[in-house]
Amino acid sequence: MQKIIRQIATEIRVHEHQIKTAVELLDGGATVPFIARYRKEATGGLDDIQLRELEQRLSYLRELESRRETVLNSIDEQGKLTPELRAAIEFAATKQDLEDLYLPYKPKRRTKGQIARESGIEPLANRLFADPSLVPVDEAAAYVKAEKNESGDDFTTVQAVLDGVRDILSERWAEDAPLVQSLRQWLWSEGLLSSKLVSGKDENNADIAKFRDYFDYDEPIGRVPSHRALAVFRGRGLEILDAKLVLPEPPEAGKPSIAEGKIALHLGWSHKARPADDLIRKCVAWTWRVKLSLSLERDLFTRLREDAEKVAIKVFADNLRDLLLAAPAGPRVVMGLDPGIRTGVKVAVVDTTGKLVETATVFPHEPRKDWDGSLHTLARLCEKHGVNLIAIGNGTASRETDKLAADLIKIMAKSAVAHAGQAQAAIEKVVVSEAGASVYSASEFASQEMPDVDVSLRGAASIARRLQDPLAELVKIDPKSIGVGQYQHDVNQSDLARSLSAVVEDCVNSVGVDLNTASVPLLARVSGLSQTVAKSVVRWRDANGAFGSRADLLKVTGLGAKTFEQSAGFLRLRGGTNPLDMTGVHPETYAVVEKIMAHTGRPVAELMGRAEMLKTLKPELFANEKFGVITVKDILAELEKPARDPRPDFKVARFNDGVEDIRHLKEGMLLEGTVSNVAAFGAFIDIGVHQDGLVHVSQLSNKFVTDAREVVKTGDIVKVRVTEVDVARKRIALTMKLDAAPARRDAPRDNRFESARPGAQNRGGARQGAPQPASTAMESAFSKLAGLKK
Repeated sequence: MQKIIRQIATEIRVHEHQIKTAVELLDGGATVPFIARYRKEATGGLDDIQLRELEQRLSYLRELESRRETVLNSIDEQGKLTPELRAAIEFAATKQDLEDLYLPYKPKRRTKGQIARESGIEPLANRLFADPSLVPVDEAAAYVKAEKNESGDDFTTVQAVLDGVRDILSERWAEDAPLVQSLRQWLWSEGLLSSKLVSGKDENNADIAKFRDYFDYDEPIGRVPSHRALAVFRGRGLEILDAKLVLPEPPEAGKPSIAEGKIALHLGWSHKARPADDLIRKCVAWTWRVKLSLSLERDLFTRLREDAEKVAIKVFADNLRDLLLAAPAGPRVVMGLDPGIRTGVKVAVVDTTGKLVETATVFPHEPRKDWDGSLHTLARLCEKHGVNLIAIGNGTASRETDKLAADLIKIMAKSAVAHAGQAQAAIEKVVVSEAGASVYSASEFASQEMPDVDVSLRGAASIARRLQDPLAELVKIDPKSIGVGQYQHDVNQSDLARSLSAVVEDCVNSVGVDLNTASVPLLARVSGLSQTVAKSVVRWRDANGAFGSRADLLKVTGLGAKTFEQSAGFLRLRGGTNPLDMTGVHPETYAVVEKIMAHTGRPVAELMGRAEMLKTLKPELFANEKFGVITVKDILAELEKPARDPRPDFKVARFNDGVEDIRHLKEGMLLEGTVSNVAAFGAFIDIGVHQDGLVHVSQLSNKFVTDAREVVKTGDIVKVRVTEVDVARKRIALTMKLDAAPARRDAPRDNRFESARPGAQNRGGARQGAPQPASTAMESAFSKLAGLKK
């Protein structure tokens, strides 16, 4: 264990005692949010990012140590564990390195090389390789058998014996760990990922055409970005693409390849026209072509996929974090509109607490076209409930429904002037993602929350609540259904689920949860609370009324002292008996606050929010052996801004009047929009025309950008300029480099949307993400959108 602690400390660049303490806390059942927030003293201030990395590496290294022990025992039982081999195994840093060393000793099916060794041919193989001046045919004659053995193995001819030599040597070399590792590293640096359209496939087929960029593609495998790797693997899985690992320079006919040359160099052999040299050259070629080329391709494809999946999962997790921590509209009356054509637009109004107060269905679109009747119904609901915000789902008929909302706002504005004699605050409208709303609507929790409401109307209520508090509403939905992932169905699902779960947990606990209003799904994400305990909390609340203090939690069945310790600090309680219960101050440190109260002579209610006074206090005066200066500083910061919400203020993008359709866009237009999604190759922006535009990574900033999230995140409101519009294919290219000169309108346009071979952008060591012409960038990036939206 000390070895693991030392390694993680080196990787994270902290002291070993910090890692040791954190591991002990994690093993003791503490959660990452709890340790990061309330055990800074013990861990030396490790934050949640460091702790998540520690948690992941701890799991990997423990698995590695367990496997290392298994390998050592297995080789030892075979009587082949030498001191040198033991040392090599002990120092193996990765699972791959460990398996390379274990390969020659790993129990396997009877191979041709084993058969040849069992037949006594190994001494011949050793002699011919050690002394190539020997004549193979003459030497092999002594090893020819008179007849087949009992197993049917046939070494009755000289050629069969020499084939046995080939099998023995090639098998031995293919299991030479240093050789395999050097070839693997060389191929990762120099090898090419190549893909072609499978013979006989119709490239004009719509499903096949999505992979057009990969019909004739190659790129250095070590520099293939995540989205392209996953696109190739998806096309391969669908049997549309034939993907291979190819050498940087194909061998000339009849000549050895570079790979074969590297094997010979490692072995210290070269062809000098000696009698056995031709045989050894064939053995080297056999080692590469039969033994190593396919296995190394498999290894490197696995590595490429794993690396690509890590990036894709990180993109998903980052976007999910941004979405969950998006600005909440707060306690406003919201009307949710779930657009539909034939089935109508579902309407749900929720009050300032998120309670569903009324529903309706209107039919403004085909086939009824009851536009005026729909406006009348919606206006009545707005007046009756005081609606001041409209949330519109971005699904089918969203554009048409957005226009309906715009007309409604105009009607309500005129009505307000007519009745009050002056203009009042206008109702605002926001188009929101409805991804996952249908999943929530049909869930067991939705049926418990809204038992008498039709499934189709529940989605409208969810859309409305997403504006009030995105975090509280989206935790009710499986994160994989929220729709901010890149190739999410192509990645390891357990790794994805684990990563997304950690993001949700971190977001919920960073914001805090109202103990007296939170739903079961939200409570279940609080540090230390399981689904079962969360249900018990809600049952207790329903039976006994609102919690009066955090201490009342200990009255809940199944919620003991350990769970209370882990969860209490993240649960907020407004209007309780102790004002500290609404803050992030943990109950275990209330005694520290009492010392502060005694020192200042003020009750806690008069301390909270008094930043000018609190800043004059010296933390050292209130620290003790259990809670040191770091903890006291956190307490004082919390008292300065009690129950502060880390999320930004709610804003609505102001779309340009008269720009409601892609056909209204003109090159050079300056627009405001909301970032709807961020991918490795750029950001998608909702500019109010019901077709997201793309800001390619090269157009995000005047400086070089490798990751789009360095500049923007989901939910940001940004200013953009239109650079290109393709109405037929519904593609919009945007730039955030507003000070750059617009593209010349008289520039040649014949090939502006011609697809670029992805490999061409990266061959020869070109920087990934280097600036590209807008048309090339947009075409290449949009070609990946199919995978992004899957």
